[in-house]
Amino acid sequence: MSMLNEILEYNEGFVEDKKYEQFITTKFPDKKIVILTCMDTRLFELLPKAMNLKNGDVKIVKSAGAVINHPFGGIMRSLFVAVYALGADEIYIIGHHDCGMAAIEPDSVLEKMKARGIDEKTIEMVEYSGIDLGQWLRGFDNVTDSVRHSVNMVKNHPLMDRSVPVHGLVIDPKTGKLDLIVDGNEE
Repeated sequence: MSMLNEILEYNEGFVEDKKYEQFITTKFPDKKIVILTCMDTRLFELLPKAMNLKNGDVKIVKSAGAVINHPFGGIMRSLFVAVYALGADEIYIIGHHDCGMAAIEPDSVLEKMKARGIDEKTIEMVEYSGIDLGQWLRGFDNVTDSVRHSVNMVKNHPLMDRSVPVHGLVIDPKTGKLDLIVDGNEE
């Protein structure tokens, strides 16, 4: 049985047994915050538990490394929607120790793309179109600096409400301990 079939089979029972009822909430975050964090699997349940969050409390946006790499990309748009349309009053950018983006090698990723069937000519076409794939795929050297960079990108964005605090934290993916990097209330 494929993973998709397993998921759909489980989902049928989940809905039939009304297991969803404990998760019913609105689209508006009860605690009025939005979190940008990494897509790391270790944070899926750990981060909300470490912050005493439950379903409905916050909006969570995820990206590789909790990195914002374009001021007008999808991550920034999601943060703006959370603030302007869904009532978030605070933004938390939470990176984590032992992040895969700290070790990412763009050349290795490109080689894996080729090994999975992406033609060299396609990669060349993207690069000739003005995309620096090495820079686009590049990770970071230091999670603290990366969090500060993302905080600054949000805080200094021309479309961001200056009254919205933008906090920066780093979580330990083993223990859930949060280290404060930037207190947006002090800025």
